[in-house]
Amino acid sequence: MSILTKEQLKNFISENNIQSIPDLYASLKNLFKDTIQEMLEAELSTELGYEKYEKKDKDTPNSRNGYTQK
Repeated sequence: MSILTKEQLKNFISENNIQSIPDLYASLKNLFKDTIQEMLEAELSTELGYEKYEKKDKDTPNSRNGYTQK
């Protein structure tokens, strides 16, 4: 059982111009980096109970935009 079809794999190879093993490693590294980042952001949203930049219905004035009052 395959998660991706052969056509999807061929498209991934051509879109990322993969011609060698180091090219493959670099492409997979970027793919996993983005996937893990999305998973961490979803976990943080679940843990805090609100989405990034959301300002309504919260117990805190922080909107997770990266800036806080000093």
